[in-house]
Amino acid sequence: MNPILAFVVVMLVWTVSDFVAKKTQSLLSSLFVASLIFLVGFLTDLFPEDLLTSSSLLGLAGVVVGFIIVHLGTMISLDDFKRQWKTFLVGVSTVLGIGVALLVAGLIFGGRISGTAEEGYAQALDFIVAGTGSLSGGTISVLIVQEAALGIGLTSIAIFPVLIAALQGLVGFPLTSLILRKEAARLRDDFRAGELEAAEEVDAAAADASRLPDAFRTTAGTLFVVGVAVLVALGINNLTDGILNTFVVALILGIALRTTGIFKPSVLAGIDAFGLMMISIMILVFAPLATVEPSDVAELAFPLFLAFLFGIVGIAGFAALMGKLVGYSVPMSVAIGLTSLYGFPGTMILSQEAAKGAGETPEEVKAIEGEILPKMIVAGFSTVTITSVVVTSIIASFIGG
Repeated sequence: MNPILAFVVVMLVWTVSDFVAKKTQSLLSSLFVASLIFLVGFLTDLFPEDLLTSSSLLGLAGVVVGFIIVHLGTMISLDDFKRQWKTFLVGVSTVLGIGVALLVAGLIFGGRISGTAEEGYAQALDFIVAGTGSLSGGTISVLIVQEAALGIGLTSIAIFPVLIAALQGLVGFPLTSLILRKEAARLRDDFRAGELEAAEEVDAAAADASRLPDAFRTTAGTLFVVGVAVLVALGINNLTDGILNTFVVALILGIALRTTGIFKPSVLAGIDAFGLMMISIMILVFAPLATVEPSDVAELAFPLFLAFLFGIVGIAGFAALMGKLVGYSVPMSVAIGLTSLYGFPGTMILSQEAAKGAGETPEEVKAIEGEILPKMIVAGFSTVTITSVVVTSIIASFIGG
């Protein structure tokens, strides 16, 4: 497809999605609307499969996603990060909840599967493992499942997590949007009642404070120093064989560099390239939709339905229970759990949309976002990037067993 035409089409889709989100006060999130448009476009061949690739935004996203994660780290103070241990526990419980719920589904409906593993048929346990890995994780978890499934010739199990990854945003975005709206409304009422502190104000001088020389505070200079931080994170990932994930290290580096004063808070805010960088990483969310085939969805429709139904029940039940134990509200706990369905950048965008939808003044918006955003960012990393990869690595060996 012509690159300029592809770029224009993508920008049109995102413009429409933003418009709908604002008109519905985020009842329909921009991510959900865009996902729906892209899914229908790809399924009907209205959009060519190479639309996102041709726009060059997909390639840009692969480069800048680490930059945005460092930026997120500089949005969170060290004290904020320390306070998120409760969020981490809720996130971990979510992954366990998905596994338990899908195991129950396998016990109830597993008898419908005919044939044996020796004959090349996927068994209930295979779908349980694949569903747990893909529902709770991102690309790495999907690749782990695929490698294990293809290694023993179970093609349907290799396709299953890809379909879940492609469709889970369509489930996760609207559910999380609705739940975060409820939480945001509660926080707004708390703020008006004086029970929620106003967001800490950062004066202009403090916001610009940085130990970097002036030459590194321009657009190019800022991108250079943030890029160096991303390269360090990538190096640590490679040295540890992925045990310390690039994006987790990038987030921690962002927090550390803000704490030491090397980076200013929200390090990328205000640079000329930030808006385009943000739009490009959103394209990562929609990339899997281009590969969805109607025949694959039809063939695996029942297992997909069960995976989402029981998976969401497991997420809600375990997240709410752990949230109650650590003192979080039920809506906040469930929203944290649902981050396993999409991760970053959905965690950031949905949080910001919920705050803007509920808050009627800049002060209210900042206070609400200050409560929701750190939890959602840490939640996404605790489920998708850390716990899911560990759990999937362990259980993938059971495929075909």
